[in-house]
Amino acid sequence: MARTKKPVPKNTVNPNAEISGAGTVLDQRITDTLRENYMPYAMSVIASRAIPEIDGLKPSHRKLLYTMYKMGLSEGGFVKSANIVGQTMRYNPHGDAGIYETMVRLTRACESLLHPLVESKGSFGKAYSRDMKYAAARYTEAKLAKITSEFFRDINRDAVDFIPNYDNTTTEPRLLPVTFPAILCNPTVGIAVGMASNIPSFNLAEIVDATIELLENEEFDVASVLKAPDFPGGGRLLYNAEEMRKCVENGGGSFKIRSVWNYDKSGNRIEITQIPPTTTVEAIKDKIIDIIKGGGLKEIRDIRDETDINGLRLTIDLRGNADPDKLMERLFASTPLQDTFSANINVLIEGSPRVLGVRELLLEWIAFRIECVKRRVYFDRQKLSDRLHLLEGLELILLDIDKAIRIVRDTAEEAEVVPNLMIGFGIDETQAEYVAEIKLRHLNREYILKRTKEISDLKVEVKRLGEILKSHEKQRAVIRGELLEVKAKYGMPRKTEIIYNFEEPTVASADEPDDYPVTVFMTAEGYFKKVTPLSLRMSGEHKFKEGDSIAQTAEITNCTDLLFFTDKHQVYKTKAYNFADTKISLLGDFLPVKLGMDEDELPVYMVATKDYSGSLLFFFENGKCARVAVKSYETKTNRKKLISAYSDKSPLVAVFTEEGKPLLLLLNSTNGKLLLIDAAQVPLKTSKDTIGVAVMTMKPQHKVAGVRVYTDGMLSSPHRYRVKNLPAAGARAAEGDELNKQLSIF
Repeated sequence: MARTKKPVPKNTVNPNAEISGAGTVLDQRITDTLRENYMPYAMSVIASRAIPEIDGLKPSHRKLLYTMYKMGLSEGGFVKSANIVGQTMRYNPHGDAGIYETMVRLTRACESLLHPLVESKGSFGKAYSRDMKYAAARYTEAKLAKITSEFFRDINRDAVDFIPNYDNTTTEPRLLPVTFPAILCNPTVGIAVGMASNIPSFNLAEIVDATIELLENEEFDVASVLKAPDFPGGGRLLYNAEEMRKCVENGGGSFKIRSVWNYDKSGNRIEITQIPPTTTVEAIKDKIIDIIKGGGLKEIRDIRDETDINGLRLTIDLRGNADPDKLMERLFASTPLQDTFSANINVLIEGSPRVLGVRELLLEWIAFRIECVKRRVYFDRQKLSDRLHLLEGLELILLDIDKAIRIVRDTAEEAEVVPNLMIGFGIDETQAEYVAEIKLRHLNREYILKRTKEISDLKVEVKRLGEILKSHEKQRAVIRGELLEVKAKYGMPRKTEIIYNFEEPTVASADEPDDYPVTVFMTAEGYFKKVTPLSLRMSGEHKFKEGDSIAQTAEITNCTDLLFFTDKHQVYKTKAYNFADTKISLLGDFLPVKLGMDEDELPVYMVATKDYSGSLLFFFENGKCARVAVKSYETKTNRKKLISAYSDKSPLVAVFTEEGKPLLLLLNSTNGKLLLIDAAQVPLKTSKDTIGVAVMTMKPQHKVAGVRVYTDGMLSSPHRYRVKNLPAAGARAAEGDELNKQLSIF
């Protein structure tokens, strides 16, 4: 059987043919690439996804709510969430997972909104819990909340524009004609490209009152009515007049929110029932546990997360006679039990992102709502005018019903009925069509009188609507009336309590044990002991690991900061009270394990300080010395580890602490020379890892062998080794001044 060659379709690309320009590298400016590729993406995220619009909704919210409205979920029972998600994909092409997550945040069960937009049945998680997850869409059910009727009241009366959906198979509203400023009644967070939005929620009744006042006077001081944000999870807001003014006028500002707690005396425990909106109950619990592990908050015996279907509850069991008020002040200072909400009222206005103050945003909403009302009134008037026009034609029939019947009966052709009625009664085509379509059974005086009774009422209503269209005052009166209705239906007391007089807790009030005298010892092998004076007097000899010995000793107090510098150029910071009191007859704590040091890392020097005064002198084998202020190692946060604690350009020989009093130091090199310097001759540096300045000059094959603090009588002729200017080579040791062994940190 012969094989025939199949013809290649004309539009098929031959894989063996060369593609013109393939493999060619084109030069393109990076600015052009960003403009052509990145900027459209950024604008799409800003305008179509992340930033809310004047109706208080992001596109994903609007598409979901409109779908539920079209499904008839304003009334009736619940529908499976999976069904809603599937229907929403007609408008939202971003996948079912994203749609369902959007719906979860709108539900009453999630408790993330002050006025939930979706009623729910099933497990939808909790906004205040990281671990309480929502169930899959096939298990949960939902329907629209009653308040959404205010979003859709005018949706079918031409109040807003409709645009095609993503595949041009249907249309969706550009905005929803919401009858109250929903943009400020629910919290909204959005992260776009190069910008973000973080809008706090306010009490609906207060927002309505402020809006009504602005309808009367655009210069009204909104802050006099709008007290402060009101969050879904409650809490206590620490009122700051200046920050509130920033929010109202500029759209910025920050607010501190405290948790709500009560003390159960019978069980000696604290119960936390409301937390700031910026955190979760698990994050608070984890932070408290971290502090307890670090040796703080010793009043706490146990902490439990008892959050369940009934609501949030974090229980803290206390020890003995612990003061709950003082403990909570410390917790407010060091945990998210008190947190800051930073407002950033960034809203899309006519497609452009703008950061607006509350007052300016309410004015923008008023302008938007006036346009909605005008379009709705025009639509209603047009519809009533059309109805009035038809009835006026019907009224003329009332003058002679027999004539109308005769015209219809005597007309030979159906197409001539309407023209003959127009001629016979002097009515237009629309009126004639209406009359011609009336059933024979309705051509009686009773039917016509009933219909024509509406004419006078319609004339009054059409006139009233026309007056509204001409009068700004009447348009504002309509909005005012609708706002008062919304306030009466959905207004509720504040959830977030405002605290006007309060004391700001400080980190200094954090939990610290008693500050009593102790003596600390660090050995050359990295062991550490903290011993009380009484124990020191009653103890015998030190116990060491074989070959180990005391490297440093210091008499301090229990709340002193300890800095341990290591041979890996790092420093580990801790408090003396983080070490348990021990006896000198024990080995003590092994610092690399206790402080979590890196593998094979050992401490080489210890600094004990309370105020981070004084300076440190680092001597290196290359003859340089770095003098660094101890203040350089102080941090505002409780960082336990600092890298680049000193220079790694040359091996470290010795470290000394200078605390006010003059310090003379004697250096000796491997070439047998000695140099006596004053620490003040070394300039103070600000960088921790500075390489320092040269103090002792040597040939490349030599290095500094050791450094020690000079004491009187150590040298027979000390002036022989002192110089006015550094660096210096020093002088060879005179007879009797040879130092057989220099101190070293290693």
